[in-house]
Amino acid sequence: MEGMGWILAIIIGGIAGFIAEKMMNFNTGLIMNIVLGIVGAILANFLLGLFGIDLNANIIVQLIAGIVGACILIWGYRAIKGNTA
Repeated sequence: MEGMGWILAIIIGGIAGFIAEKMMNFNTGLIMNIVLGIVGAILANFLLGLFGIDLNANIIVQLIAGIVGACILIWGYRAIKGNTA
């Protein structure tokens, strides 16, 4: 999300976190949705960068990366906590 402004990153992160929350059936609040979306996008960009895939600052691509990354974070949290539901 380096090419975006902070306001746009927060909005995209919030949307990505909200979508991931609904997909993974994970109850969080607005702030946690934003954090999940932003950190998830950073995680997805990092993981894809390891494979040589560079994501441009396209809003749609960053939204998808945020959703995928947030789902990975939720999955990881559940794996550590042993919570399947």
